[in-house]
Amino acid sequence: MKMKKESLVLGLALFAMFFGAGNLIFPPSIGASVGDRWYIAVLGFFTTGIGLPLLGIMAFNKIGSLNKFAEKISPKFNKIYCSLLILSLGPLLAIPRTGATTFEMGIAPNFPTISPVIVSIIYFSITLIMVINPSKIIDNIGKILTPIILLMLTLIITKGIFFKIGIPIKIELIENAFSFGFLEGYQTMDALASVLMGAVIMSGLKAKGFTDRKVQKTLIIRAGIIASIGLAMVYGGLLYLGATSSSVVSGLEKTDLTMYIADATLGQIGNTILGICVSAACLTTSIGLVTIVGEYFSKITKFSYKTIVILTCIFSGAMSVIGVGAIIKISVPILVILYPITIVLIMLNLFEVKNSIIYKASITIAITTSIIEIGYNTLGIHAFGYIYNLIPFAKDGFIWFLPIILITPIATILENLRKKRKSTLLYANSKG
Repeated sequence: MKMKKESLVLGLALFAMFFGAGNLIFPPSIGASVGDRWYIAVLGFFTTGIGLPLLGIMAFNKIGSLNKFAEKISPKFNKIYCSLLILSLGPLLAIPRTGATTFEMGIAPNFPTISPVIVSIIYFSITLIMVINPSKIIDNIGKILTPIILLMLTLIITKGIFFKIGIPIKIELIENAFSFGFLEGYQTMDALASVLMGAVIMSGLKAKGFTDRKVQKTLIIRAGIIASIGLAMVYGGLLYLGATSSSVVSGLEKTDLTMYIADATLGQIGNTILGICVSAACLTTSIGLVTIVGEYFSKITKFSYKTIVILTCIFSGAMSVIGVGAIIKISVPILVILYPITIVLIMLNLFEVKNSIIYKASITIAITTSIIEIGYNTLGIHAFGYIYNLIPFAKDGFIWFLPIILITPIATILENLRKKRKSTLLYANSKG
């Protein structure tokens, strides 16, 4: 009975952790982009938006420490990787996006004449005050807001399904709906966050007396199923509503499309309430992320916690002014590099691969192929195009997949040869 209760509590906690208010803008946009192939795109989005984050927490359960996540490559690489991870979840992408989402969904629709600069200053000033002087008030606000947002989304999705906004139409702009959904799932950044969330989950389980790894694994799997069902209902419902809107509107920005769907189902009042709730929830997320950035970098640098959080808020505030769309464009090359690395590390740690050569070879390929993809698709360097077009699945966004699959047996053979050679030398030395 205790295991079932804890599974439910942990499942709801996992759902709340991954249920980021800012993530709600992506599913409708995906649905609107693929139209009648929404059911294929949803599988891709679920893979990176739900599946990988849960696998990330399970992988963390295997190793138990962030300092060991990429240690088999080298301690230095692990520190660089973790730093880039936290910078991406912090001032480079996620924190500014919370500020931009707040302006576009909560402020601009209700106060159209107010400047995004003013909003950014106020938003990040509040963030800074709450980070330097922690208060339980903001935690309580977060706990209240999540159920309210969830209730409103349930109403939006239910009404949208039974009283359709429109019908999903055929859209040929996107060739591969699955890979489109998969790659758009990068933008949730939940798989990246899962590496950090794993520490919180493990700490919570240990505090409750669940120290056995097998018991922890059972709880995480059960909780993962609960969280997955909740996230699938929310993300899947919003993605479908985005698909139904494809016959009614087109060309809307991500935040505008989400607000349009809220307005089409619940009217202006629902639109306004959702915008305000999402904005307040983004603020709680911003405070949490700024705190993580401050705590991490104050430990590995000479800068104080206070200095780091001040600089983080200033930089994030400046970034947020450019808007959600621009931040997403900037995030693409960063996530194209970070996600394949994170996927590889999650899978290798999950299956407890001991071969360090496999780690090093896989990560080298993940980084190299990602650079080729960015060089060709983002920077337009034609020299990279020759290699890009030779690699299978590259055009579908999986340039790293086949090379990494092929390198695994090669790395295994090399490691076995190395061990054999080492044992032969030891034997020869012992005889000599």
